[in-house]
Amino acid sequence: MPQIGFIGTGVMGASIVRNMMKHGLKVNVYNRTKSKTDELVEEGAIWKETPAEIAASSDIVFTMVGFPKDVETIYFGDNGIFTENIQGKIIVDLTTSTPTLAQKIAEKASELGGVALDAPVSGGDLGAKNGTLTIMVGGDKDSYDQLLPVFKTFGTTVTLHGTAGKGQHTKMANQIMIAGTMTGMTEMLVYANKAGLDLDKVIETLSGGSAANWSLSNYSPRILREDYTPGFFVKHFIKDLKIALDEAEKMDLDLPSTKLAVELYEKLANKGFENDGTQALIKLWWDEGKRS
Repeated sequence: MPQIGFIGTGVMGASIVRNMMKHGLKVNVYNRTKSKTDELVEEGAIWKETPAEIAASSDIVFTMVGFPKDVETIYFGDNGIFTENIQGKIIVDLTTSTPTLAQKIAEKASELGGVALDAPVSGGDLGAKNGTLTIMVGGDKDSYDQLLPVFKTFGTTVTLHGTAGKGQHTKMANQIMIAGTMTGMTEMLVYANKAGLDLDKVIETLSGGSAANWSLSNYSPRILREDYTPGFFVKHFIKDLKIALDEAEKMDLDLPSTKLAVELYEKLANKGFENDGTQALIKLWWDEGKRS
């Protein structure tokens, strides 16, 4: 049985580690804030002091952090993964990052005798907790095939989309789609509330027709409960959408709806809600997220 290393035990990372351990995998863990690994260690995970120690003690290393700059540090920085011997090892970045950085990591891993895959995920905190994430992979097919049983411990839809960076490109497509569903879902609730409709009934009705979507099913009920805890942070969604727009510009594409979504979420962040979940977008209309 391979020894797994996992760097980044935040909202989603901790749940992924738990699912790995439930399936009998042994997991080494590291997080910049050590206290975020305390419960995992109590449950059987093994703490390591640095990303380099994770790389040295693990056959397969997963990383899941916040921003591309954090990914860069974990791989290329002092005490980073690439300061250790990774000959014959597989490194997997689950962070939503840039296709360019994914290619850079894959090239460096190859130089050092290892393999790197980019494998961003979708499904939020619930998907991570339930082991039902969608995993979008870019990189070497043989390594993907080798890791499929591990991916299946925390995901249900796992697909190889091509060479290094293609997983990140697929995640950008995913985020572009979600930007549309989140703005649509939010404006729908604002409209239905203003029209005096029963919002629970509206959600149930729309979920049974062609307006059905993941955001409607998962985030509308949270909004009605005034639950704005982050399944996915506003600040991370802004980061993702800006990556998507940067990549679109490189391909000479104009994405006006995505640009508008970025503007709305930046407005929300500027109001002090960057650490809320993405469902907090409704706070641009409802004061503190409470229905008027």
